[in-house]
Amino acid sequence: FQSYSRIANHILNSSIISNWAFVRDRNAGSILLDSVNLFAGKLLLKNGSESIQEHFISTKGYSIHKNTSGKSFDFSMEFKNTGRITGHVVIPEEELLKLPKTSKAISIAFPTLGAIIETSRLDPGFVNGMVLSVSLPEELRHVLLTFEKVNKLENVEAQCVGWHSTERRWDNRACKMKSDNISSVVCICRHHRRTFKSFSILMSPTMLRIAVLDYITCVGLGLSIFSLVLCLTIEAVVWHHVTKTEITYMRHFCLVNIAASLLVADILFILAAVVHNTARNYRLCVAATFFLHFFYLALFFWMFTLGLLILYGLLFVFFKMTRSVFIAIAFSIGYGCPLVVSILTVAITEPKNEYLRSGACWLNWYESKALLAFVVPALSIIVVNVVVVVVVVVKTGRSSVGEGCKSQDVSNMIRISKNVALLTPLLGLTWGFGLATMVNSRSLAFHITFALLNAFQGFFILLFGTLLDRKVLILVYMNFFYTLRNCSL
Repeated sequence: FQSYSRIANHILNSSIISNWAFVRDRNAGSILLDSVNLFAGKLLLKNGSESIQEHFISTKGYSIHKNTSGKSFDFSMEFKNTGRITGHVVIPEEELLKLPKTSKAISIAFPTLGAIIETSRLDPGFVNGMVLSVSLPEELRHVLLTFEKVNKLENVEAQCVGWHSTERRWDNRACKMKSDNISSVVCICRHHRRTFKSFSILMSPTMLRIAVLDYITCVGLGLSIFSLVLCLTIEAVVWHHVTKTEITYMRHFCLVNIAASLLVADILFILAAVVHNTARNYRLCVAATFFLHFFYLALFFWMFTLGLLILYGLLFVFFKMTRSVFIAIAFSIGYGCPLVVSILTVAITEPKNEYLRSGACWLNWYESKALLAFVVPALSIIVVNVVVVVVVVVKTGRSSVGEGCKSQDVSNMIRISKNVALLTPLLGLTWGFGLATMVNSRSLAFHITFALLNAFQGFFILLFGTLLDRKVLILVYMNFFYTLRNCSL
């Protein structure tokens, strides 16, 4: 076993953990754990005890019998060059009384295996201590384990878990927590030779599971989806009346695609939550995250197209673009650019298993910073659109009607600029707070503000894009009263 232990120690070396990202089999860590546990169970004890100490794996074994007054295994090992962490395994005296004859107890400590064994990135937590394995006689069912925390975070709930070797996942049904403090957790765990032989603790610092956040998100998304459907319905009703000129056609074309992109994104947001909470399927979560990323980016790139439309109307007065050319350019920017960014993001980060954020179907932040593939384009577009609005203010302030622009074109440009000026800061503020929740994950104020702004984006688009347009409102009222009159007749 000593030779095998040296090989396992090399594989578990903290300096090569990143290489596990290139292992195709996501169950490789679990297979390694099962293999070590199997070999350890066959360890021969010399003089009633054995100890094999390596840097990244430590094995201890003792002979036990019912007259033993409790037996303990103490481990103290280095962890990623940041210091030492400890683990403590105790077989209670009442358990030892169940032994019919002298037997052996083996315990193994892995300080780095927790980072490797996570075959599913969907679990809302990360291993925050050693992984401790035990090999005991079938008569012994319960052990007491003490885990020192790697990250000693305040106000964060810890969870005692056992590794289900058949289902290959962490299972909180294997353990119960006895005590939890800032530095360590004590767990009472159920040992089973076929399923539960390895144990650890999970921590979830980035998951603020507060009922008010869920309530705000659910109500807000419902209102957002209703607002966007209403917005698209109004646009469909008044389309032929408000798209008679090239500029108004282009404006409403962009607005429809902005609303459609956010509507699909909101629906996907709900589906992603359902996939994560019920199906817990990694591939489905990757797919949901890809399309969420794509449609949220599309929302901003269509806002960018709207900003470019303003510049076109002001700076290229004598150049008239046909509708077919505009549609081709708009689709290339509005959907082509997001598609390229989304594909590159998943292609670069997914092979390293760093595409998804732990605990949610969304882009990773802590390991790969994949979220920057959304944040950087979005914030860049916000800056560009703000500059465009400033250009409009300066341009219209210096120009007078008749200096090359028709009064109707000027009013259309001003109307579009108002849309951009109102929607851009709101969308930017929303995702600014979204980034803040990543940087300071324990701030309840950031989480609630982001939940409110994110959930009501659809209402903002309905309000500032459609309801505040006087011409659209007049047409809606006329159509409504015309319908009522026909019904009464």
